[in-house]
Amino acid sequence: MTAIPTLRLNNGTIIPAVGFGTYKLNGREGVKDIVRAIHNGYHFLDSAFNYENEGAVGEAIRQSGLSRDKIQVTSKLPGRHHQYDQALVTIEESLYRAQLDYYDFYLVHWPNPITGKYVEAWQALIEARKRGMVKAIGVCNFLPEHLDTIIKETGVTPCLNQVELHPYFAQETQRAYNKKLGIVTQSWSPLGRANHILQEHVLLEISERYKKSIAQVILRWHTQLGAMPIPKATSDARQKENLAIFDFELTQADMDKIKTLSKPDGRTKDQDPSRYEEF
Repeated sequence: MTAIPTLRLNNGTIIPAVGFGTYKLNGREGVKDIVRAIHNGYHFLDSAFNYENEGAVGEAIRQSGLSRDKIQVTSKLPGRHHQYDQALVTIEESLYRAQLDYYDFYLVHWPNPITGKYVEAWQALIEARKRGMVKAIGVCNFLPEHLDTIIKETGVTPCLNQVELHPYFAQETQRAYNKKLGIVTQSWSPLGRANHILQEHVLLEISERYKKSIAQVILRWHTQLGAMPIPKATSDARQKENLAIFDFELTQADMDKIKTLSKPDGRTKDQDPSRYEEF
């Protein structure tokens, strides 16, 4: 398999261009799936407090046989614990659940702007980093106005912004804003929850031409946008397939064709960060 390229974050950290999503990978079977992913070459694992699988992720790391420093792990702060003191305790609980000494990345999961405590949450992550609980901090689903607010209030810029991103919702404005601030864009639901996207004629034509699967074409599109997809897969074949995307390159014409699939309202669910609240 072709080597996985890397991305450099604004704090100097190097991360792989593709990570592994662990949403709904829980318990004993979840551990097996994550161990399989690690052995297949995924060394960046994405989790969250609300996924209730930090324990499975930690156990998978221990069972993998790889040293801790070879694997980067993310978790995320839930909206119900944005208050400063609660946020710090929640990060401690995240570490206890996973039985890890630190997280490589900890992110604010949603801004929850109606509740309006995301600045406090960000301040808590800054403190957690100072205490050595986490190495780097970032956000998820933060719109430009949310990013502007936390940077203005704290002087600290996130290294990552994880947002919904797939061909139906290409997030051109958000990606450009992240880039302007030196923030790497991570893509959640990079395959659009495997909905109608996988039947799109435009993608089928491109995939046949490159002799790649539609999923591989989509994931390659992400990396050529400069975004980092974090696909989830449980089967050995699919996990390997999702990493085998660096031995071909989409042309600009292909990228332009895929761009035509994007819609202003292309979110797979009604989760607009300007009003959506997740606790």
